Parts: sequence; structure tokens; C-alpha cells
Amino acid sequence: MLKLAAAFSLMASSALASGLEIQIAGEGANGVVQIDLFEDLAPKHVEQITALAAAGQYDGVVFHRVIDGFMAQTGDVQYGKQGGDMGRAGMGGSDRPDLPAEFSDRAFERGIIGMARAQNPNSANSQFFIMFKPGYFLNGQYTVVGKVTAGMDVVDAIKLGTGANGSVVGKPDAMTKVTVTK
Repeated sequence: MLKLAAAFSLMASSALASGLEIQIAGEGANGVVQIDLFEDLAPKHVEQITALAAAGQYDGVVFHRVIDGFMAQTGDVQYGKQGGDMGRAGMGGSDRPDLPAEFSDRAFERGIIGMARAQNPNSANSQFFIMFKPGYFLNGQYTVVGKVTAGMDVVDAIKLGTGANGSVVGKPDAMTKVTVTK
């Protein structure tokens, strides 16, 4: 009976966090992006993202790596805050542990949200990326955590990186406020 109650409690808490609302502002993009999170595909990653968002850790984090025709990467809560040393943006994570990969058969289509990681597949932490176009070469290599359901025009307007490996030069666009939605 106790196990059943614990399982119900876990299901109820997972049902509470089904998405994110991201307010973006900057030289390129200005607007709101709605994201549906895939708790069924990547429960540990979704829990991590929603915990960081609920704690306000994503607020003020820049899109540090944006590659035209590929993706926009953000989520470095350690080094990627507005006003910080952008030379380190993309190297950090959070104070939470890295996550084991939760690969699925969901394809990396336009609007899909994937977790960024180092070479080790079990190194995703806080950073994620939004696909501009399909990137099927990522399938089965990165954890899919969600999909943009509204505001893809805002994503398309994010300031592109012109530096090495798509790094954004100057003042990057940022997530000014990230809210967990139901």
C-alpha cells in the first residue's frame, strides 16, 4: 500500500510539470516560447529542467551557441548568465548531478528540445538546445526532452553566433524568465 501511495505521489508531481514558458529578449529575438516536455521519454531530464526553472536558475541565461540552420543552445546556469564572462559560457552546468542518458526513438525534428552534453553520453546537466531544422544525425545520440509548441518564430529570430563553433559574439539573446507550466 505504501509503494502504491509513493507511486501515485510521483505520478502526480510529474503531471504538474508538463511544460515551460520561456520569455526571450535581446538584439534578435523578443517574445515567448511554449515548450511541451516529454516526461514519458526523459523523466530524469524533465525533472532536472523543471527543478532548475522553478528555482529561477534559468532566468537571465543567454543563448551562447547558435548555429544557423542547426540549433540554439542555452541553459548554462553556472557560466551563462547575462553580464558574465561569455568566454566560459557553455562550459558549465548546475549544482545538480549529471544525468544518465535517456535516449529514445523520437527524431530530432524542427522545434525539438535536446539536452546538451560533453562527449560522455551520461554528462547532460542543465544545458539544452532547440532545433531550427531536422538533425537526424543526433537521433539516439542525445536525449530528447520536449518540443516547441508555440513561438518558433521567436526561436528563429535568436541572434546567430558568428564566432568559433557558433559562439555568439557581442551581447547574446537571453531567457529573461523561464516558468514551469501545467
